[in-house]
Amino acid sequence: MKSELNDVPAQTAAGSTLPLVDLIKDDEEAGTYNPYENRKVTHPTTDMETLVHLLKGSLGSGILAMPLAFVNAGLWFGLVATVAIGAICTYCIHILVRCSHILCRRAQLPSLGFADVAEVAFLAGPEQLKKYSRLARFIINLFLVIDLIGCCCIYIVFVATNVKQVVDHYTHSYWDVRIYIVMLLLPLILLNLIRKLKYLTPFSLIANVLIGAGVGITLYYIVTDLPALSERKAIAEVQHLPMFFGTVIFALEGIGVVMSLENNMKNPQNFIGCPGVLNTGMSVVVLLYASVGFLGYLKYGEETKGSITLNLPVEDVLAQMVKLMIAVAIFLTYALQFYVPMEIIWKNIKGNFNEHQNAAEYTLRISLVILTVIIAAALPNLGPFITLIGAVCLSTLGLMFPAVIELVTFYEKPGFGRFNWVLWKNVFLILFGVVGFVTGTYVSIVEFSEHLEEV
Repeated sequence: MKSELNDVPAQTAAGSTLPLVDLIKDDEEAGTYNPYENRKVTHPTTDMETLVHLLKGSLGSGILAMPLAFVNAGLWFGLVATVAIGAICTYCIHILVRCSHILCRRAQLPSLGFADVAEVAFLAGPEQLKKYSRLARFIINLFLVIDLIGCCCIYIVFVATNVKQVVDHYTHSYWDVRIYIVMLLLPLILLNLIRKLKYLTPFSLIANVLIGAGVGITLYYIVTDLPALSERKAIAEVQHLPMFFGTVIFALEGIGVVMSLENNMKNPQNFIGCPGVLNTGMSVVVLLYASVGFLGYLKYGEETKGSITLNLPVEDVLAQMVKLMIAVAIFLTYALQFYVPMEIIWKNIKGNFNEHQNAAEYTLRISLVILTVIIAAALPNLGPFITLIGAVCLSTLGLMFPAVIELVTFYEKPGFGRFNWVLWKNVFLILFGVVGFVTGTYVSIVEFSEHLEEV
């Protein structure tokens, strides 16, 4: 879903050989164009189906890292800050979708993907910014690729770490986790030779069932014999907060899927609003993540690991089954996560291969899988890895880019409002994203360097 329209230039989506800038209308002239009425979706999704897809796109392995986020924030500060960051992320999605509606009318296009929104915003914005429209599109696609490739690397580390703990308990082999990471290379290559998304659907179904059961059983272990609230820090040291920010942003951010979901709805006007599909879905996501983070940290305290499953008792067969179940689920999810960056990259370079396109695509697939395994083996520390991806990619995609897009979209019409409140609000969001980007990246690099020195 994340790749929908991301790799199609907006000019092509307009169905015209004219430059898109020639199709841009002012708001009065474009007011009669209704993008919803001009969408031709073969199999539109209902509000409930869209809600399910939103939950699926936002709920992933990040939920298992939330207790570690609370270690770096404290019990009560983590709870409040998770809700606050969730509200900010949701608001930024509102910004993106609202700007998409405005730009669809101005360009008289039925729908736009994430990268398309940025491109059209710059084309329809101030004259001096028009020349940067393709660059804006390229940057968003670049960060989407980096984000999702990084997530694939995290998945590999996650699977290898959980499998290692189970194997260590029963065989006492205690191999380095990098050995397990390398052992995943061949199965990952074979899985990702599947090129059609529809053939990955059964794997997605199996993964959803496994991770749902695994998280449910994990919660059973967490809520058993909880200690007193007073035994945990209410707020952590300031220097640890960037790790919290990066982990929460990684866990919560689902902005890469929202435009595809909204574009494929039967009643897209129900996506944003009150309550709306977006608000309902993100409320559920934030509640689940905050609950798991709060209870997980309350249960295990400073001993909390990068994935809460690693804290489950090694002597319990059920706990070991949970680790393997979630490991298999995340392994299968890798293929779905890998599909998106592969599609973005391939559709931008396949024109260079007039002959032997199949061989070139398979070579690219295998090369990308090998790259993710190499990165995972080089950086097998789960906590800082998650923080790094959250800080670098998702603070930009989820916070800074929507704010920039709204500034460009609103620059001339309808303007920034009374006292330029739209300007100041977006300046705050950009600065918030920049602070998270810089501090999260710095702390992650420091953590990685300390880990390498220990090795």
